[in-house]
Amino acid sequence: MLRWFAGLVLVVLVVGGGAYWIAGRGAPPAITIERPERVVGQAGTLDVMVEAPGGRLTSLAIALEQNGKTTPLFTFAAQQSATLTQIDANHVRVSRPLGKQSVPELQQGPARVTVSTSRASFLNLRTLTSTAARDFQVRLDPPRLTVLSTKHYVNHGGSEMVVYRTTPPDVASGVRVGDVEYRGFPIEGAEPGTNVAFFALLHDQDLKTRIEAFARDEAGNEAKAMFVDDVFEKPIKKSRIEIDDNFINRTVPDIIAHSPELKMSGPSGDLLADFLKVNGELRRINADEIAAFAKMTAPSRLWKEPFVQLGNSKVEAGFADHRTYIYKGKEVDQQVHLGFDLAVTTHVPVAAANDGVAVNASWLGIYGNCVIIDHGLGIQSLYGHLQSFDVKVGDKVTRGQTIGRSDSTGLAGGDHVHFTMLVGGRMVNPVEWWDAHWIQDRVDRKLSDAGAATR
Repeated sequence: MLRWFAGLVLVVLVVGGGAYWIAGRGAPPAITIERPERVVGQAGTLDVMVEAPGGRLTSLAIALEQNGKTTPLFTFAAQQSATLTQIDANHVRVSRPLGKQSVPELQQGPARVTVSTSRASFLNLRTLTSTAARDFQVRLDPPRLTVLSTKHYVNHGGSEMVVYRTTPPDVASGVRVGDVEYRGFPIEGAEPGTNVAFFALLHDQDLKTRIEAFARDEAGNEAKAMFVDDVFEKPIKKSRIEIDDNFINRTVPDIIAHSPELKMSGPSGDLLADFLKVNGELRRINADEIAAFAKMTAPSRLWKEPFVQLGNSKVEAGFADHRTYIYKGKEVDQQVHLGFDLAVTTHVPVAAANDGVAVNASWLGIYGNCVIIDHGLGIQSLYGHLQSFDVKVGDKVTRGQTIGRSDSTGLAGGDHVHFTMLVGGRMVNPVEWWDAHWIQDRVDRKLSDAGAATR
């Protein structure tokens, strides 16, 4: 009896499995149009994936349909400029350029890609066919871009602002300085498409670096406009910093302990090597970490008054000072100091330079305990080497509010605050931001002229 029942179960499993296998062999090919997604311009890509058992297809045709006309893009007989790739036993991919440059028939407006494919069924009893389509837009004309503001003067290492209008209003836009892009933001209360972008000519960029506003649509079409009236060189101060074993022993082990990104379990035993790793590699890592906070900026202006310098502070080091480090009488390193070292007395209250929201209140590499405040529109301020925090991430802060106390945490020789301004995550000279006349002329005037509220 048991043998009979076991045999019955085996027959059921074999027959059922065979039926399932035959059913699978009877499914039509599956088509996935991966690209284009929404928009194609002068350049673009077509990507189509087809799934069939064994990858055996009897036909595959891809075509463009637009304005009542059909243009072949791929067949087995005429593959055009496409690439046919066998991904695995059951999948094939067709890829080819799809844009005005590669398909001259494309015209501005709506278009459709259609795919049809077939394969023989199990035992060649019938032909199994599938079709799929994807609608998209062809955009060949670049956006329009008009610069609205006037008087754009840029100091080397400093900031500037431009007001401009884009058509259509929803394109990506901003200012490009060399290979650095600064995001633009819509202006509240102004005509649709009116944007503001803060940007900088960084201390290590050439004075002749190209500066242009841009507007770029999804298809990659771009409009550009030159608008800067003049740029000015600023003198670079050079200084020599003597370091010794006492300084390294006081600062570097603590920094290493707080910096897992260095991938060091502790000091290596070579004091100078550890210092150079912190002063060079960690400095660069920290710059990238600081730049990432720009993604957290508010899309509106959070501040009204000019920025304020730490009260009664003495400037111990300026922006873009070129430092040569001396160890036991030898030059061992060179770095650029991108901020102001402001000192008063020990553990003084540190005030927020302006209204904003705290986006960092934690240890940050060479800057030790560090607060970063976002002021909106890509503008942020940084306060390093603090002893303690009086704010936490997400707190709204007001101009003059105490955010912590000064100290010498991180890579600092004594009690002070390292202060710098950030534009799009890049360190810039704070002097302009402390200047009420500069704020009035370079920011408020331009916003007012554009019809936006300034206060």
